[in-house]
Amino acid sequence: MSPLSNGSRADLSPAALRADWRDMDEAIKEAKKAASLAGLNGDVSSTDLASQRLASREGAELISFGLELQGLTSAAAARDVEKALERTEGVRASLIYTNSIAWITAPTSIPPETIIEKLRNMGVKAELTEGSLRRRADRLMAPPLHHSQRHPRRSSLLERIKGTKQALAEVNPENRHLGLTIERNDNADVLFTARGLVTLDRLLVSLILTIPILVFSYVPSLQIDYWQWISFALSIPVVTWGAWPFHRAAIAGLRRKMSALDAASAAAILAAFGWSMIMLFFTPAGSIGWTSEPRWFAYNYPSILDGELFLDVACGMTVLLLGGRIAMRRSRSNLVEDARREHEGTMHEVTVVRKAGPRAAAVKQVVPVQELRVGDDILVPTGGVIPCDGRVVGGASTVASGLLRSAVDCDNGHHDARTVKVNSKVYAGSTNLGGPLKIRVRHSGSATRLAAMLRWIDESTAVQNRSAQLATKSASLLVPWAVTAAIVDFCMWLLIGGNYNVAFATALAILACVAPVSLAISAPLATRYGIESGARKGLLIRNSETIRVMERVDTVIFNRVGTLTKDTMSVETVIASDRENAELVLRVAAALAMESDHPVSKALVKAAREARDRGAGGEDIPHWIDVAQSHVDEHGTFTGLVEIPIEVSRGKTELRQVEASLWRPRDESDLEGRLALAISAGGTPLVVNWKGKPRGVITMHTDPKDDAMDAIDDLENMGIETVMLTRDAYPVARRLANFMGISKVLAGIAPAKKTITVRSVHTRGNVVGMVGDESVRGPLNVADVGLLVQPGDDFDVPEADVVILRQDVSAIPEAFTLARRVGALVDRNLMFAWAYNITAMVLATAGLLHPMAATVLMLTSSFITEWSSQQARRF
Repeated sequence: MSPLSNGSRADLSPAALRADWRDMDEAIKEAKKAASLAGLNGDVSSTDLASQRLASREGAELISFGLELQGLTSAAAARDVEKALERTEGVRASLIYTNSIAWITAPTSIPPETIIEKLRNMGVKAELTEGSLRRRADRLMAPPLHHSQRHPRRSSLLERIKGTKQALAEVNPENRHLGLTIERNDNADVLFTARGLVTLDRLLVSLILTIPILVFSYVPSLQIDYWQWISFALSIPVVTWGAWPFHRAAIAGLRRKMSALDAASAAAILAAFGWSMIMLFFTPAGSIGWTSEPRWFAYNYPSILDGELFLDVACGMTVLLLGGRIAMRRSRSNLVEDARREHEGTMHEVTVVRKAGPRAAAVKQVVPVQELRVGDDILVPTGGVIPCDGRVVGGASTVASGLLRSAVDCDNGHHDARTVKVNSKVYAGSTNLGGPLKIRVRHSGSATRLAAMLRWIDESTAVQNRSAQLATKSASLLVPWAVTAAIVDFCMWLLIGGNYNVAFATALAILACVAPVSLAISAPLATRYGIESGARKGLLIRNSETIRVMERVDTVIFNRVGTLTKDTMSVETVIASDRENAELVLRVAAALAMESDHPVSKALVKAAREARDRGAGGEDIPHWIDVAQSHVDEHGTFTGLVEIPIEVSRGKTELRQVEASLWRPRDESDLEGRLALAISAGGTPLVVNWKGKPRGVITMHTDPKDDAMDAIDDLENMGIETVMLTRDAYPVARRLANFMGISKVLAGIAPAKKTITVRSVHTRGNVVGMVGDESVRGPLNVADVGLLVQPGDDFDVPEADVVILRQDVSAIPEAFTLARRVGALVDRNLMFAWAYNITAMVLATAGLLHPMAATVLMLTSSFITEWSSQQARRF
């Protein structure tokens, strides 16, 4: 993907972005060559590359970017490099040794390449981070301020690239893959009428000219002498300039051997005008004093010898189409645009608390939001919008999110605000409703959670646009059918009745009544609104295909950990084998699990520390146990060498290093005696081994989430079978499943076996939805629909079809309810669109529709489909 392309972001790795940036410069050079071959002015130097153009852009005096570093040998070396960089006037640098990242703020006249070269001279290799590369591409795409006066060379370059894109492809067809698209224009599809041409000015002028024509046509008492010629003169600009958007779309479609959706209407307008012109010049309709009576049906028009005008149809159809397209366009909104518009103009600058040096006092300074660095402390006043993701380090307040309320800021889907205090996480886009907050920046700009969400929705919309194009092309087939039907209808009426006016009026009604737009928007629009409605509720759905698959899901598999139970766990019991110390069993388990962030590990460490602080076990139990050569295998078993007291003779012990392990049994057969009974007697069991023998069983307690049982009931009531997937032994898993009302249990499944287990359920003919966190990416991938819960900061997981940003289990049945309602709405829209088109064409063929009435019906059908699709927003 080129940095200049707003299409699908298939590969956003830093290496790919850097390669695409180089490709873009090469493409621009090729564009200049093509421009030269086309005879265009080539006043731009071939050395005007992307970095130089960025430096010359307006809008900010400073730029910020991140660099990934290689070659830093120590924290002291990092400080030396930082000081060396800051010797350059205007450059501020912050090097973080632990993760080898440098945050640079520099004048726009100093490109990143200059900083990278300085670092290279100091023995440090540097590359722009992925986020910095993306921001540079976005800045290049943004229109510079006063570019026509300040930067005529860049403006000229953009115009030449736009104008010579086709010449470039002819010079070197291989460059087509570079995505040489200066800006994305969603309205470029020739099947649709260009929105940029359907303007309010065009509508108002056409309406003013059309009103007298309609008055003359439908009020015979006002038909003065020459009224028909006055109407003819007034109609010329309406059917040419006013209807030009529809004519242009039809011509473009013909040139590409496709049918524009408004091609039938454009043909009807031209046919009505052309027929009227023939009547004026070759029949009594052009005579002075000629009058006309309004007709309400197509079958009762007079003969051609009496003359007849259809100027009211030509102009009225133009005005109705213009008005309808503008009204439909204004009734639509895009969630991404709404979210960006909501925060437009807020927090352009932010107060930062920084230290000028290690020993300097902290000072407050106001900087642009774009210059925020990771680790900065910012002050957000009451009513301010939080511009970054971070943690509260000072103050307490209430924060509320905006359009994406439950998705961004809230702990569940039922509250729009929450109280935060020191160490609470906050996210960009939230509004501070209480007192001032001091926040430490974790992510800013395109790295924030809100930005990631907007990218997800934007990419979902891009996929939806491709689906919409398929629907549009299918709908466009109505146009040649309608034209064919109109020609056949004209011939049949002429053969049967011999009346040219009646034959033409019925054919005109067929062209006017056909509604391919209604058919084209029936599925894509409802699906788009459904995806956006889900995003507002904290449910990110990948695309329209995901919604269709979710409709058919009949089995939902829950990975127990991270979905059905709370994150916090506690030690329930510690059962030691004969002649073993229960406290030593607990200490060894905690030592093995010390480095893990899993809730089970945290609970073990907490229980061991509390026991140590109480003095449990006495002096015989070590207060601290070191672990060497620790390892976690594919089954989730912790192993390592621990130094513990071992009995060498009766009553005598000494410290020895032995191999120990912590593992989860699958059933009672893995153990003997009371340890086997302990597996099924309580909560989640863990077995502690050393010297190759089981020494004790620790059972863990965890509570189901508050709404888990209600969520399971909702799924079962929808006819979806619920299944729990767990490593626990069957008796433990079955007891928890019975408590929550889950139908089936897949117990004793090791992490490495979960993928094949889900695949086996799928191969039995079930349509499977898999619910789990990032620890079960494999099962998410093999399921028909993968629902990711509790995502991290970067939740764009390729294996996930749906991302649940909420903590409540009720989000799962809500997601399937949303999919089913959207699917039903799409089906209703399609049925209505086809039923309308068939019925309207039958009535028009029978002569029961006046061409103007047919136009009104056509627009009404589109409005009904639009209104129906809007219902998806209320789910």
